[in-house]
Amino acid sequence: MVEYTNTFKVAAVQAQPVWFDAAKTVDKTVSIIAEAARNGCELVAFPEVFIPGYPYHIWVDSPLAGMAKFAVRYHENSLTMDSPHVQRLRDAARDHNIAVVVGISERDGGSLYMTQLIIDADGQLVARRRKLKPTHVERSVYGEGNGSDISVYDMPFARLGALNCWEHFQTLTKYAMYSMHEQVHVASWPGMSLYQPEVPAFGVDAQLTATRMYALEGQTFVVCTTQVVTPEAHEFFCENEEQRKLIGRGGGFARIIGPDGRDLATPLAEDEEGILYADIDLSAITLAKQAADPVGHYSRPDVLSLNFNQRRTTPVNTPLSTIHATHTFVPQFGALDGVRELNGADEQRALPSTYSDETDRATATI
Repeated sequence: MVEYTNTFKVAAVQAQPVWFDAAKTVDKTVSIIAEAARNGCELVAFPEVFIPGYPYHIWVDSPLAGMAKFAVRYHENSLTMDSPHVQRLRDAARDHNIAVVVGISERDGGSLYMTQLIIDADGQLVARRRKLKPTHVERSVYGEGNGSDISVYDMPFARLGALNCWEHFQTLTKYAMYSMHEQVHVASWPGMSLYQPEVPAFGVDAQLTATRMYALEGQTFVVCTTQVVTPEAHEFFCENEEQRKLIGRGGGFARIIGPDGRDLATPLAEDEEGILYADIDLSAITLAKQAADPVGHYSRPDVLSLNFNQRRTTPVNTPLSTIHATHTFVPQFGALDGVRELNGADEQRALPSTYSDETDRATATI
């Protein structure tokens, strides 16, 4: 059962990391978690790949130049799921009794992924979701997620989902999220200052339009969180004025947006670090959906529908008998080792699923 009666407080972070230093950025993250908890929040959200920072170097020079200078360091400062850094984030959520959504560069073997960790107030890892499709030159650094990474989770305060950056430009991804009756959405971004003003599509206005549209279109609360490009970033990434011009300055646009599209907190300046706070009343969603529920009374499934493959894909397929001997999993959610499996109330997701071939497979027609 999806309810719309709860009230609670959330926090959206606008900050720069300690560039490519996982340990120091985790220290900063834990400090921000504590501050948000002291201010009475039940959820605090952090930017895309906040730990150890967004790799701006991939946008300013040849791939070889960036690889020679930054690739090994970035790989070594990306987090494995069993690392002490991830455990510190979980401990901080538990110690301060607050749910956390934090973007990390996840290291899995030799590959990196743009991952969002969803951690509950008990310090349990609810989800490790990977960006479905890294954007443009990001694909020279990161691998892709899969259908199991598109999901919404029942938290004590609300049904919570999250996407990274230009996933908010992917119409079908958004519709799949709406179909799960998402109530609070975390939109995680880097600082969007690249190539300004020559490329408006990379600027703050365009990204803010996409983020606000998510709230309006899905009738959800959106907690938008961003990195910031500061003089420290220029010192770290840039060797000349041309590179500084390409990266730009500022690019922060943290917001907390209601299901009617309005701002619920006063924005910070684009080059300012800080935390936005807002009180959430889920009953506002029911008012917004009176006019347009895109997966309910305002849909036309007889004309338009979405095929959604939630299968967790891997390069090596293990026979089912072997998997059962070593793992417990829920095919509908693509459960991962070390990630809490979602049962009971989470089966409320309104997705008619069918399974085949006795594999970890689920498809849904919306």
